[in-house]
Amino acid sequence: MNFPSSPVGFLLHDVARLMRRRFEQRAAALGFTRAQWQVLLHLSRNEGINQAGLAEILEVEPISLVRILDKLQARGLVERRQKDGDRRCWQLFLTPDAHPSLALLQDIGEQTRAEALAGIDAPERDALIRTLSLLKTNLVDACAKPAVDDEAQHG
Repeated sequence: MNFPSSPVGFLLHDVARLMRRRFEQRAAALGFTRAQWQVLLHLSRNEGINQAGLAEILEVEPISLVRILDKLQARGLVERRQKDGDRRCWQLFLTPDAHPSLALLQDIGEQTRAEALAGIDAPERDALIRTLSLLKTNLVDACAKPAVDDEAQHG
């Protein structure tokens, strides 16, 4: 079997997995998961969004998000408010109690990034960010187009 000399996808996956694991180790001491942090972070940027919209942003199934929201609501960090005139639609908001927890979780995120980037000087970090951003852009653009094989199969 011929393996590529630079398994970028595997390496990126491993780095992301290890960063998630390290974050989880730290956040567990506060009783949080990475998924809960992501919900709090994205909700802080999109207060008033409904559950379906937040699930789309997070790229998770709505039922998975509901479980996380239930836990955060039970802790007094998230509030569901009925949208005016629509009994089926609930808007999501952070409570005032969520902000200190969000700040602590953001600090954990910063600590995790600092550990991962230890020994990499500022120009190398900037180059890494530019390169990863370009990879992301390339893949977002590619995903927006049908694959060549898909076109051939579906005429």
